[in-house]
Amino acid sequence: MCGRFTQYRTVDEYAKALQLGLLDGDWAKHLLERYNVAPQSRVTLFHQDALSIYALHVRWGYAPHWADGKRPPAINARIETASTSRFWGAIWKKGRVLVPSDGWYEWKKHPTDKKLKQPYLIRLKSREPMFFAAIAELPSPEHEGGGFALITAASEEGMVDIHDRRPVVLRPDVAREWLQPGLLSEHAEDLLRHHDTPADEFEWFAVDKSVGNNRNNGAELILPKTLIF
Repeated sequence: MCGRFTQYRTVDEYAKALQLGLLDGDWAKHLLERYNVAPQSRVTLFHQDALSIYALHVRWGYAPHWADGKRPPAINARIETASTSRFWGAIWKKGRVLVPSDGWYEWKKHPTDKKLKQPYLIRLKSREPMFFAAIAELPSPEHEGGGFALITAASEEGMVDIHDRRPVVLRPDVAREWLQPGLLSEHAEDLLRHHDTPADEFEWFAVDKSVGNNRNNGAELILPKTLIF
């Protein structure tokens, strides 16, 4: 799964990495400086409709209206069920979005002590921005700030040693295709299953346990630290 990530560059930098070139205004050139994005917070993401591509601020966490209050909002949608589950049905076809990021955190469990966990930061070896595939209920008068969930898949290769799930990260060319409003549902699912960024393009290292407190939000959180175990 993914329960924390970073988003510290400017919106303009993320847009240029996607080769969008669509944003005007000083606001897009301000550093987001978010080193510990937590669920239920508003997050910058990209969405495309028939007219243009937009940068929006949407709450991380989603539940359909019929499930609201019955369970906590979901922050992740499993690739295995996202396209067929009733829970995600209302947003799978019309709510495809991209969440720009610079890396995400996972906690490795101690083999014998369940209370002990080592946080890791996972990022691209190239240090380039990455783009999480996500689905969202977009903000509107009816849905206020909306809500989104990251799509996750099973981990591969050495990444399995950290956690058995990971967010689906799309290369810029595939990410742009994912955003297209006319994309068929079957094609969208194919992009996720067969064009995800492979594990060997990532690196990971231990970071300080203070990242576990969502009130902490400084650049020191992404610095390598000595392993607890």
